Amino acid sequence: MKITGENMSIVRLNKYIADSGLCSRRKADELIEEGLVTINGHKVSEHGVKVDPATDTVKVSGKVIRSTSNFVYFIFNKPTQVLTSMSDPSGRPTVADYFVEYKKHRLFPVGRLDWDSEGLLIMTNDGDYAQKVTHPKNDIPKTYLVKINSPLSQGQVDKLKRGVTIVGGKVSAKHLLPVKKSGKDTDNHWVSITITEGKNRQIRRMFEKIGIDVLKLRRVSIGKLKIASIKKNEIRQIPAEQAFKVFY
Repeated sequence: MKITGENMSIVRLNKYIADSGLCSRRKADELIEEGLVTINGHKVSEHGVKVDPATDTVKVSGKVIRSTSNFVYFIFNKPTQVLTSMSDPSGRPTVADYFVEYKKHRLFPVGRLDWDSEGLLIMTNDGDYAQKVTHPKNDIPKTYLVKINSPLSQGQVDKLKRGVTIVGGKVSAKHLLPVKKSGKDTDNHWVSITITEGKNRQIRRMFEKIGIDVLKLRRVSIGKLKIASIKKNEIRQIPAEQAFKVFY
C-alpha cells in the first residue's frame, strides 16, 4: 500500500469504496470493520486508511473494486419530443443537444425514455454501469407518474399486476397506486406505476391492453435514484455514490 502525503490522488478507503458505487461511506466503514476489505492482499480493519487509486488494488469480499475516476454521471429531466439518442438522421431534437458542453466525456443515455415521455434519464460514459442498470436480470424498479383518460377499476388494476402480454412478452406492474394531484390537475386521473422490465413503450402498451389511454408519462425514479426537485430540461452531475443508488 503506497501512501504518500504529496500525492494528491490519495483518498480515504471508505470514500474510494463508496465512489466505486458499491455502497455508502457508512456501509464501507462497516465492511472495513468486518475485515472484508483488502488492499494489495492485506486485510484492513481500521478507519482512516488511504489508498492510491493508480497503484493500489482494493478488494471487497475478494472482488476487485474499480476506480470511477474517469467516469461521470448525470441525471437529466428530459422533456417530451426529445429522442433518447445521441444523434438522429432525421434531424429531430436529441438528448445530445442538451449535453453539448459535456461532449468531451462521450456520454450516452442509460436505457430509453420515449419521444413523448418525460422525466428522469441517466447519462454517463460508464458502459459497465449502464449495462447493469438496463439488464433484465437485475430487475431495477422504475417508477412513473401516469395521467390516464379515466379511472381504473379494481379489475383493471388486478390485471396489470397479474401481467399482460405486449410486443416483446408478458409484463406486469410491481406496484400501482392512484395519485391525487393538486391545482389544475385535480380533475384528471393519475396513477403511480412501478415496473422492472423496460420494454419499448411498455407502459403505454400495458394501459392500451386494458382499454386506457395514457395522456402523460413521467419517470420519477430508477431504483432509489429520484428526480426530486430537478426542473424540466435541467441537468445535474451526481457522484458515483448517488448514481449507484439504483442498485440499493
